Amino acid sequence: FTPTEAAAVAAVYAFFIAVFVYRDMKMKDVPHVLLESAKVTIMLMFIVANALLFAHVLTTERIPQAIAETIVGMGMAPWQFLLVVNLLLLVAGMFMEPTGVILILAPILFPIATRLGIDPVHLGIIMVVNLEIGMVTPPVGLNLFVTSGITNMSVAQVVRAALPWTLILLAFLAVVTYVPGITTFLPELLF
Repeated sequence: FTPTEAAAVAAVYAFFIAVFVYRDMKMKDVPHVLLESAKVTIMLMFIVANALLFAHVLTTERIPQAIAETIVGMGMAPWQFLLVVNLLLLVAGMFMEPTGVILILAPILFPIATRLGIDPVHLGIIMVVNLEIGMVTPPVGLNLFVTSGITNMSVAQVVRAALPWTLILLAFLAVVTYVPGITTFLPELLF
């Protein structure tokens, strides 16, 4: 199964379990559930489509390449580079979908990081943590919109509820960034 096919199979399975096994949902509820699911899906697809369009514009205008040239030209120390990477990824994660950010920035950041002696696994984990923080950060944080759609809370309420967790994630990001042994211990043990 591809991830999309697996999701479709899981949705059908969940439908049958909810209707016929647990009887949590009646057949008359199905149209309402489908409508609510469609609303959330449309909202998310609109955000993803716009994020990918934005990623295309950035790539076409060669903005990531300009950023890479600037960073290399500054002659930064590894810790300074990682600070810039974190800031760049946090800002990008606030406005773009993670797939677009990875597709644009990973090919640029990877060669710079390896030139500075930063482990590729370490950089990858830093990117993932940054982009997860972006998923819970306005204005485009997809997880905020999903939670808002599912709970029928306003996005502002969800943001307020997520703020303490976002601060914890930022502290975790700082530890992961500047203590590389945390991210490289297991891969070094296995390989």
